Amino acid sequence: MIYKKDIEKIVNEKLVGTPYFLVDITVSNDNEIVVEIDSFDFVDIDFCITLSREIESHFDRDIEDFDLEVGSAGLSSPFKVEQQYRKNIGKEVEVLTKKGEKYIGTLISSAENDFCIQFEKMEKQDGNKRKTKVLHTENLKKEDIKYIKHLIRFK
Repeated sequence: MIYKKDIEKIVNEKLVGTPYFLVDITVSNDNEIVVEIDSFDFVDIDFCITLSREIESHFDRDIEDFDLEVGSAGLSSPFKVEQQYRKNIGKEVEVLTKKGEKYIGTLISSAENDFCIQFEKMEKQDGNKRKTKVLHTENLKKEDIKYIKHLIRFK
């Protein structure tokens, strides 16, 4: 059996001194291993290949058969680690809370347990018949959300 902690150790050692950070590792009961990395710039396919070879070199396929996939965290995938929040500060995000509230706005800041987004909402102002856009800022606890992800729009 291949253990997640063993792969995590190999990956973290290989990531030292690089612009990359570990997002997630999954190991199924069938030894299907998926390693997700990310960067504040971009993820180079050649680095993914190098990392894949490094992981493979630590295991013997004659003893333990496995499938290995190393790649970048998907552009529209939910954030899993703090670095992804920091990477997307100033960018448009979509947030769904556990209560079912949905926000689309700009990620303003992020801390260990919470983050702040800014968004526009159509509201009726006193004395006006029409609704106007009002800018709101919302602080949310990470434990209270189902997901937050980078919002991609094609205009």
